[in-house]
Parts: sequence; C-alpha cells; structure tokens
Amino acid sequence: MTPGLHQAPMSPLDLVKLTPLMQRTSGRAEILIGLIDGPVAMSHPDLGGTRIQEIPGRLAGTCGSATSTACRHGTFVAGILSAKRGSDAPAICPDCALLVRPIFADTVSERAQMPTATPDELAAAIIDSVDAGARLINVSAALAQPSTREERRLVDALDYAERRGAITVVAAGNQGTIGSSSMTRHPWVIPVVACDLRGRPMPESNLGRTMARRGLRAPGNEITSLGAEGRAASFGGTSAATPFVTGTVALLWSEFPAATPDQVRTAIEHAHRPRLATVVPPLLDAWAAYLVMAKHHS
Repeated sequence: MTPGLHQAPMSPLDLVKLTPLMQRTSGRAEILIGLIDGPVAMSHPDLGGTRIQEIPGRLAGTCGSATSTACRHGTFVAGILSAKRGSDAPAICPDCALLVRPIFADTVSERAQMPTATPDELAAAIIDSVDAGARLINVSAALAQPSTREERRLVDALDYAERRGAITVVAAGNQGTIGSSSMTRHPWVIPVVACDLRGRPMPESNLGRTMARRGLRAPGNEITSLGAEGRAASFGGTSAATPFVTGTVALLWSEFPAATPDQVRTAIEHAHRPRLATVVPPLLDAWAAYLVMAKHHS
C-alpha cells in the first residue's frame, strides 16, 4: 500500500503538513522564485504589496486581458505562492520575491486549451530566470511538439540552473500516461504529481519510475486560489500541485538560508517513509522536511 493514499480528506495545506511551517515563516525577500507561466494580474488586491517583479522579455509580465487563459493560469499559480495571508489562496510564501517570466501569450480567448510552450521557449525562460537571480524555478507548463534539437537546449538550460544552484520544480503533466520527458527525468528537477485531498494520485496526472524516485505528489484537486478578474477561482492538475512543492522549498530556505541547494533538495525529497518500487512518488511532507533541516542546522 502506498503511504498516504487512504487518509480522510484534509485541506490542501494540512494534507502536506505545510500549516506548521507557514506558522513559523512567510518567507524571506532574498529567496527569489522564478515563475515560468502566464502573465500575472499584478493589480489584484490580494497580490498588492507582495514582492513581485517582471523579468523583461518578449511577453509582458502583467496581464493585458484578465479573461485570457494565460493570465488566469499565471495569476492562479502566483496566488498559491504569493497571495496575502488570509486571502482565498494558499499564500504559502508571500514574503519571498516572485520573478514573473511569462512563456504563454496573453490572448483574449476565454476558450483556449491549456497553454503550451516549446522547449526553446522554456529553455530561454529558465536561463532568464536564473540570470535574474532566481534560486527556485516553478514550471507549471506543458511542452508542445518537442524535437530532439530543442530538447537538447532544454536539457542544457536545466544543466545551467543546476550549475548556478537554482532548484527547478516542474509539473509532471496531465496526459494520464506512464513515462517521463526530458524535463521530468533530468536529475536536478523535482517533478510533481497531482493528488486529491486523500493523497491519491489524480487519474490524469502523469506517473513514472523517475518521478517516483525523485519527485513528490502534492494537492491538485479543486484547489482555490486567485482569479485574474478579482474573484476566487478553482483549478486542478499538476500545474496547481507544483507550487505547493516550490513554496515548501522557499520556506525551508527562508528558515535555513545558509543551506546548500543539495541539502534543501535532500530534505524535501527524502523526509518521508521509504520509497516503494512504484510509479507513484511519496506525498510531500513539509514539516518532516523542516525537522530534517533543523536537525542538521541547529
């Protein structure tokens, strides 16, 4: 039996034991998170006063149309990380800095499918985020029609993030397949599988042995966060699950700023019961990761 799959429904934060860690800290301004996603409604009242910056590029970091799929997606994920505490969103690490680097075009379409990006676009965004000082990178994106040449550039960008000590957290994807991609099997990446509020993997979430070895699962079912038009929104899938892991890493690094990237990764990936020979990664346990860090940095 996979640990954590049969418990009663809980809140998303309580499921992954983020609540006690969030009571200790709301983050530090020197922890910069690169958000590779859509643009963000930076004028949203529940993002006001938070430390959000735009990385200059071809696409604007702030929303031109609050009804676009890209804007809704980016604002939703930003809310999980950076909304004000007490808002409708999880608001995991609002005192960390958020660097917005859009890869989804801000269109006026309300019916567009989930935005996608090419490996080249994603590679450029990773490099831009690292060069802007990001210590963490959150990628809630699907790849569109990758080629071998483009995938090589994406791997090179992930290698660059590793050399610079930036931890990359990526969505496993929502195709319901068993396997991996050049992104999720990269040894420096933490892939995230979506689960329901009992900890069970979502049927549409991709799974795989690589993800089970190095990844985590996190809440991705009917998560409530910020809507780009001002109202709360509900959304699910691995895009929604990924920032729960990113936010946990940000809080751990905020509490232990002298920790190395390897120490933080080891704490969050291995502060669990033994991993089984399966395609399902263990459930994120933020408090267990904190206790591992505290033991070695007291």
